[in-house]
Amino acid sequence: MTVILRAENLSKRFGGLKAVDAVELELNDGEILGVIGPNGAGKTTLFSMIAGSIPPTTGRVLLEGNVISGGSPRRAVRAGVVRTHQIVRPFQNLTVLENVMVGAIYGKARPLGARERALEVLDFCSLRDRAPQLPGGLTLAGRKRLELARALATEPRVLLLDEVIAGVNPAEALHMADLIRSVREKRGLSIILIEHVMPAVMRLSDRVIVLDAGKKIAEGKPQQVVKDSRVIAAYLGESASAAASAQPGPAGSPTPTSGAAPASLPTPPANPTPASIPKKGPGGHQ
Repeated sequence: MTVILRAENLSKRFGGLKAVDAVELELNDGEILGVIGPNGAGKTTLFSMIAGSIPPTTGRVLLEGNVISGGSPRRAVRAGVVRTHQIVRPFQNLTVLENVMVGAIYGKARPLGARERALEVLDFCSLRDRAPQLPGGLTLAGRKRLELARALATEPRVLLLDEVIAGVNPAEALHMADLIRSVREKRGLSIILIEHVMPAVMRLSDRVIVLDAGKKIAEGKPQQVVKDSRVIAAYLGESASAAASAQPGPAGSPTPTSGAAPASLPTPPANPTPASIPKKGPGGHQ
């Protein structure tokens, strides 16, 4: 398979804390790559470096062989890499349509046709009927779909999704998981997915990498990773590992439910960060 995005020896320090420690990552064209790990593992910091929000201390990020790290979010977006955020913050004084138009204009700097592109993306995300409304009237799931729509409007090649399923009810989680599949299948995007909802990770991801204390401790097919003793000790626990390994892989699988899944499919708890290690670095990054 063709590698579309590569992170080489990526590290980030915040003072004395090494939030990400020499992480190597490859994303293949058309692949969904899951990233899991406890809170404070460095997942969001990794995303922020790939998306250009913060520069790496060492290492670099390449998109189709071209270095995109160390610049700005604008540079990354226009190169074709865009992210969503764990805490969704739409422009409250703009309509749903106008929020997505911001992405359409910002991404490719093409104001002409931005309204039409935004409407098409809203239709894709099942938000067309909410276009004239303010985002304050949307549910959490609706705001997460708006965040996704705004990212898609930039016309990316690589999409970074930060916990887009966590926190919504099971029916809304079904819709979001189907939407993520459609993004890959109908829009041809490559996706990196941070998620704590293990049924979603297992059934959506082609491969999974696991971070703990800033280091990559495991990588492979979902069914292999959840049986890794290091992953069980650092994140899953025995019961969640057993339940996750019993689930089928992404091909032909039913759509995952949210964190409110039945007890037979537990979502592992987000392990608290030890008191001796700050949970987040400056600027609110993991």
